[in-house]
Formats: sequence, structure tokens, C-alpha cells
Amino acid sequence: MAFRRADRVEISNKEEGFVGSYYLANIIAWLSNEEYIVQYRTLLKDDDSGPLREIVSADHIRPLPPEILVTDFSSSDVVDAYDKDGWWVGKISRKIGSDYLVKFENTNVEYAYPFGLLRIHQEWVDGVWVYSKK
Repeated sequence: MAFRRADRVEISNKEEGFVGSYYLANIIAWLSNEEYIVQYRTLLKDDDSGPLREIVSADHIRPLPPEILVTDFSSSDVVDAYDKDGWWVGKISRKIGSDYLVKFENTNVEYAYPFGLLRIHQEWVDGVWVYSKK
């Protein structure tokens, strides 16, 4: 998929400790069919002087997923939890009060999140959104 300047996108991070995370960004420029300059909406430069810009391979970029309206989550639902300036893929393990425990496979830990910081996880596969809600 070709992106244009100013498109709002999500960037996947494949570095150790960040696998399964997505960060909001804007396309700043196209460098080639395989690379773009992006500016993150939530990540800052090391010196905190402004938004982080970097060159990103096209296979790490996807359009923003469509919003899927849900009223509740169930055990085993695959979700994205908003934490540490990005969306992280995990699985609902159970509900405790008004929060949901989300287990992250990469770290094998669980954290509690309120409903408002969760969304149904979707994958961009061959130009089509595929989601996991039962």
C-alpha cells in the first residue's frame, strides 16, 4: 500500500522489548517504494525537544485500524492495550471489578486496564483488516 504525506498511520516495532507494539505517526515524506519518513505523535526525541522522526520500512507501516464498537470484553479476546505511548497486543485473561487483566505473551506478565484503554486487536493482512472478536 502506498501512503501519502500527512497520512495518519501506525508503526509496528519489531525490536526486542517492543514486539507487538504499535505507535501513532504521520507520514512526512516518501523516500522510495520501501521507506518513508514518519513523525510519531506520541514518541519524543531523546532530548525531549520535539516529536521523534525516523525512517521506517513500508512493511512496518499500516493505516489506522477502523474503530470497532464493543461494550465488553471476554476472556481470551485478543486486544490492544494503550500503555507507554503505544498500543500493545495482549489477551484478556479475566475481569476484576471494572478493569480487565491483559496478559502479554512476549513478557508473560499481566496488567490491569480500564475499558477505555483497550481496543479489539486487528491485523492488516493483504490490504484487509482482520479482527479477533468472537
